[in-house]
Amino acid sequence: MPWQRRDLMSLRREFVELAAVEGANRRELMRRFDISPKTGYVWLKRFEQQGLAGLADQSRRPQCSPAQTPASLEAKVIALRRTHPAWGGRKIARRLKELGCSKVPAPSTIAGILRRHGLIDPAASEAATPWQRFEHEHPNSLWQIDFKGYFDTSAGRCHPLTLIDDHSRFNLLLSVCDRPDTVAVQPLLRTVFRRHGLPVRINADNGSPWGSPSQHRHGLSALSVWLIRLGIRVSHSRAYHPQTNGKIERFHRSLKREVLAGQRFENLVRVQRAFDHWREVYNYERPHESLGLDVPSQHYRSSPIPYPEKLPAIEYPETDTVLTVDWNGWIKFRGHKLKVSNALHRLPIGLRADLHQDGLFEAYFCHQRFMKIDLRTLGSNK
Repeated sequence: MPWQRRDLMSLRREFVELAAVEGANRRELMRRFDISPKTGYVWLKRFEQQGLAGLADQSRRPQCSPAQTPASLEAKVIALRRTHPAWGGRKIARRLKELGCSKVPAPSTIAGILRRHGLIDPAASEAATPWQRFEHEHPNSLWQIDFKGYFDTSAGRCHPLTLIDDHSRFNLLLSVCDRPDTVAVQPLLRTVFRRHGLPVRINADNGSPWGSPSQHRHGLSALSVWLIRLGIRVSHSRAYHPQTNGKIERFHRSLKREVLAGQRFENLVRVQRAFDHWREVYNYERPHESLGLDVPSQHYRSSPIPYPEKLPAIEYPETDTVLTVDWNGWIKFRGHKLKVSNALHRLPIGLRADLHQDGLFEAYFCHQRFMKIDLRTLGSNK
């Protein structure tokens, strides 16, 4: 019959008392008490050395554990996690090495420490699932820009504006805006351009102020016209496919988890302070798994293309038909009145004939092709 936990100590005592009698058959007693010889002799030895106290259950934990994480290092792991609640084992291990800690535990060991202290839950593990990413080969080849969804403060609504470099994930801009329009965005971008130079291309979604949602294939906005005049190529995510601007979407996910989740801000000034602090951590301290646990600043360098304080002149090849856009974004071409873009009012565009198909033209503003014109499908407006 198996021993019950409630009378285990009394059964052990009974066994050792009987086994201690001179001439007792210890092996037979072990059989009757349904214990192995190895266990029986262990109890007898403990009873001889410690008395009844030796019969109590003892910890199986080794007296010496060379692989155990030192308490001081474990405290640093916990402190980093509490400072950065979204960081996992790999990020914390990398940061500890950068801080000069020796014998840094493996990421799996750090994850175990976090679990023991109740600092990891299933929701956090699910949120850390990596996204599939593709990146440009050099810094400043592509920047991604967008507004994160707005939230309310006690003093009004906040629209966070974010800008990251595709290659390095370096955050170039993280700023509060009270409204998501060109008036708010343009001076912020001008500051970034003066500090970091110009990118080759900027990708945004199709909404205001980046483009025209009703004409997502070629809708130009006042902001995109300004960017193009600076020599930057402007591209847009496919409509209803925000993952084509995926790195900034992932950045927003981290921003929400590490800064905004559960927070209530008094005003935009307080929000900007939180943004400025986290931006420093993100760019210079927070290891990034897609960068081999480097930080973004290790992979970013400023662009060699300077910001021109004066917009360059607009020029087109001699073979283009150059037209000035009229009021409300209209042009007249070969007897047809065509709508291009309100943002191009009073600016010249170039119409470039297709060398292989008569009646087909491509419309350019500066270096950027923004629409096609097929005269063969248009009725006469003469």
